[in-house]
Amino acid sequence: MIELVRTGPETGPGAIALAHGAGAGMTSPFMAAFAEGLAERGITVYRFEFPYMQKMTASGRRRPPDREPVLRQCWGAVIAQLGGRRLVIGGKSLGGRIASFVADESGASGLICLGYPFHPPGRPERLRTSHLLTLRTPALICQGTRDPFGSQAEIHNFGLPSTITVQWLADGNHSLEPRRASGRTAADNWNEAMDRIAEFARTVWR
Repeated sequence: MIELVRTGPETGPGAIALAHGAGAGMTSPFMAAFAEGLAERGITVYRFEFPYMQKMTASGRRRPPDREPVLRQCWGAVIAQLGGRRLVIGGKSLGGRIASFVADESGASGLICLGYPFHPPGRPERLRTSHLLTLRTPALICQGTRDPFGSQAEIHNFGLPSTITVQWLADGNHSLEPRRASGRTAADNWNEAMDRIAEFARTVWR
């Protein structure tokens, strides 16, 4: 059994399962803020950690992410544990990307990605979008306009299908955080993303 941390009501029309990014686990300020913020909006959120992150959390020593098959298998196990619920799956960066691989086969109600890694920073030719082009699951990507993993200026080149909606967060980086000079704060962008996610989830759960 994978440890699942629930935030928000025990019951509701559905739930959101969120996975962390590559470098920080489910208790990071980013992940905690989104779980708590969505819970305040009446959404049940479950968080979990991939096997490498569980070891990293226990040892305090950094580890590289598990290989993709292990990450996919972990997502499958989480979905199975939460069986019987209408699920929106997703997460930050790596967590959302792996969720996007399993969304169609899992029967998820929806997919959310918080900062999708469309390509490695500085390597726009190495796109990670081929599977997204045939995605059937309704998806919401919350992306900072200056994200080095895929900025607003690049989106027209990606050819994303109509099943995917991109919510752009003004001046946001890969964690959706704007620069101080923008006049916005991380809380501004995160709350805007949470509002959009809550709206998206309730729409796909109807």
